[in-house]
Amino acid sequence: MPYLHIQLSGERDDALAGQAADVAAELTASVLQKDRALTAVVVEFIEPAHWFIAGEPLAKTGLRSYHWYVSITDETNTKAEKAQYIAAVHQAMGELLGDVAEHSYVQLADARASAYGYGGMTQEFRYQVQ
Repeated sequence: MPYLHIQLSGERDDALAGQAADVAAELTASVLQKDRALTAVVVEFIEPAHWFIAGEPLAKTGLRSYHWYVSITDETNTKAEKAQYIAAVHQAMGELLGDVAEHSYVQLADARASAYGYGGMTQEFRYQVQ
């Protein structure tokens, strides 16, 4: 039941948003073994003049960037799976965006099962009643 919030540098592009959401759902399912049917993705665009790396706006560099945040239930993935996911995300975003700044980020937030859930139930509760 991961939730992903993806910020992309650039002007709003509905087609790109859909492609990014599809890639997010696919990578999260294939690498982290999360249920695609329970995956929620939000894609947001930030103008390059408002995205700064080392004090320089991306509008001056010509590079693209992203911040990819995904919340998952703690202790459901190994360090190796997370490392593989981060590498796969960076490669996929390079293919989608073109010249991607090195300082583009992926953050996996491990949330305690008793403090994370959907549909009014925690993941801990769902685990207990399985």
